Amino acid sequence: MNASAVSKRKAPPPKTKHVKNSLWMLAIPLYACTLVLVVLPLFYVLGVSFLKNDGMLGAEGPVTLENYAMLLDPTYLRTFLDSLVLAFATTAITIAAGYPFGYLMAKLPPKKGGLVLMAVMIPFWTNALVRIYGWKIFLRADGVVNTVLQGLGVIDEPLKLLYTYGAVLVGMVYSLLPFMILPVYNSVQKMDWSLVEAARDLGASRARAFLTVTLPRTLPGLLSGVVLVFVPSIGLFFLSDILGGAKIMLVGNLIRNEMLNARDLPFAAALAVVMMVMTMLILLLYRKVTHAQELEGLA
Repeated sequence: MNASAVSKRKAPPPKTKHVKNSLWMLAIPLYACTLVLVVLPLFYVLGVSFLKNDGMLGAEGPVTLENYAMLLDPTYLRTFLDSLVLAFATTAITIAAGYPFGYLMAKLPPKKGGLVLMAVMIPFWTNALVRIYGWKIFLRADGVVNTVLQGLGVIDEPLKLLYTYGAVLVGMVYSLLPFMILPVYNSVQKMDWSLVEAARDLGASRARAFLTVTLPRTLPGLLSGVVLVFVPSIGLFFLSDILGGAKIMLVGNLIRNEMLNARDLPFAAALAVVMMVMTMLILLLYRKVTHAQELEGLA
């Protein structure tokens, strides 16, 4: 028996077609779930936003742009402005606190870094409402903060900390800070530190090496954290409900009120469409700046 006959006998049969068919069979349920749970609801919300309210938490024809025209009312514009201001403030604070934290956490030895990473992840193991109610106990008139300050003689009367803009901002930062830390931590871990050492050898100061080498290479993680913080902070209505009471109205609160109180589904849908467009624009800007196909730090 010659060598060619042996090699032909040992060669495995081609399985490319079988593998492709198997992948398609696995992908069909995924595509079906995406269609039913994501695509169809989005088109439903978009379609309802162009209809009129029927007064029964439904919609009826004819097609109209009145819902989008109502968004130009000063009251609703003020709500959007307040939501954007809060989102920018939350993002700025999380950058100031989260970037150094994620950077230093990545520089720790693996064992200590793992412990700190676990500490950052622990809040995700508990319900967000429970954690926010904990802040309510801290910030109320007879809460921990006022009790300690009065006990130290710093204040004579309790400070009004709860149901304020500052309380909502504290809750936002507390809830979303891990979403800034984790992408930065992931970016710093993947850095090639020999580039920083080379910059230092060429005479660059620590600050210059950070600005010219470290920051540009961790920018995708930083911008990913910005997206992951900015987008949710516009619509986390339960935070403003608990810590802001009825005084702080965000876009998420407005959508909830229009659906449950005013029973105006088309206008609530129009608000939701505007929020979705804002989110898409932010994601497109992120992809254009970083040339990334997915958010950094969550893979």
